[in-house]
Amino acid sequence: MHPMIEPEQANPPRAGWGEKLLPFIIMALVLLADQVTKYLVETRIPLYGVWAPIPALEGVFRIVHTANTGAVFGLFQGTGMFFAALAVVVAGAIVYFNLTLPGNQWAIRVALGLQLGGALGNLIDRLRQGHVTDFIDTGPWYIWNLADLAIVSGVILFAFAYWREIRREEAAKRAAAEAGAADLTDLPDSQ
Repeated sequence: MHPMIEPEQANPPRAGWGEKLLPFIIMALVLLADQVTKYLVETRIPLYGVWAPIPALEGVFRIVHTANTGAVFGLFQGTGMFFAALAVVVAGAIVYFNLTLPGNQWAIRVALGLQLGGALGNLIDRLRQGHVTDFIDTGPWYIWNLADLAIVSGVILFAFAYWREIRREEAAKRAAAEAGAADLTDLPDSQ
């Protein structure tokens, strides 16, 4: 081991059970919110029915009950079962990644929980009814649901947290290199 590397840098901290459970707690909250809102839409608004909770904003926000057989935001229609299988693979990868992550990775674990909850929320729909219930219509954008929002938010948060971690590691390497160079200048000349 290099003398300038601290032991905790060489061996990252281990995650405790609370940290490892965080993604599953986030997942449960996402699933609950997603399934409750979809249930309310499915039982109160007929398929392709529209409700404008704020009539003045109907052009930019309304609830439209739709059946999505594609992917997130209604992309790739008719490929729902492919995305159901993909959701199972992704869920397994997220669980494995979470369990192998070192400690102090809270933001990444929140991101994983958002992605896991969103993927499973849409998977439940696909298995239950053969399509995903989408209902949030925000103007010119695709119609989406809370699971879609969780997936996209989780991906953005994961990218940000990963980028921040890379920057932190690069800064630590630079500091170690500078400290090592400073130690070499302190050595007596061997002439």
